[in-house]
Amino acid sequence: MAGEKRRARLRALLKTAGAAEVDTAAVEQAFVHESAAREGAGRSNERLEFLGDAILGYVAARWLTAKYADATEGELARRKAALVSGEACAKTARRLGFGELVVLGLGMAQSGGSENATILADAFEAFIAVLAAATDVERVARFVEREHLVPADKGSTGEPDAKTALQEFAQAALRVTPMYFERAEGAPHERRYTSQVRVGDEILGEGIGPSKKAAQLSAAAMALTTLRHRHPASPARPASNHDDGRVIALDKRRRPRSPRKPDPGAPV
Repeated sequence: MAGEKRRARLRALLKTAGAAEVDTAAVEQAFVHESAAREGAGRSNERLEFLGDAILGYVAARWLTAKYADATEGELARRKAALVSGEACAKTARRLGFGELVVLGLGMAQSGGSENATILADAFEAFIAVLAAATDVERVARFVEREHLVPADKGSTGEPDAKTALQEFAQAALRVTPMYFERAEGAPHERRYTSQVRVGDEILGEGIGPSKKAAQLSAAAMALTTLRHRHPASPARPASNHDDGRVIALDKRRRPRSPRKPDPGAPV
């Protein structure tokens, strides 16, 4: 989409965000994907996405703390993780029409990049960043709460996902933290991920998915089923907010070192 039609869509988006006075040119960078930047479309939205992610996290944490006054820290953390996830951000971006606004390289556009959840989520976070720069954080917070947090929170129960549940169970039953081993295959626009999860000395689950998170969740669900069968009476304790399981590339795992043979010429 280009020209006046694009500017009209951007003006409509800014009006929805409560920032109708902001020039559309000020928010254009939020929609420039790295693939387009490499083809001369200007600076990509990667740095903006980094800032927007931080702003979104702050706004979500503040909103959840006020809304769920009696919730535990663990429940708040789980709800926040769901609200700031790529899936949730992509859903909001799709509803707000970001797919028609993202600027993609030729190859990425031809492969359906405008519907890619990661690209949409990144554009949404980048838009939050440019909106904050053009207005102020409080106005951004009102937009995020109204258009993202309220709709997204309706489908969030605060219950732990398979990865979180596995960590809680493994720490309670075995006093160990699961470790994830990752491998990615395929072209960037059709990447497939394989994840294996090790609990203690055993690989207890393996999953495949279109994202690392999806693959990890699948692997965690398999491992969790095995552990619950082995330890039916074990209570789970909340997982630490600072320890979400270690992640290691599958091709970078350190193999056990063989015992060193003694040097025949060394003195005894």
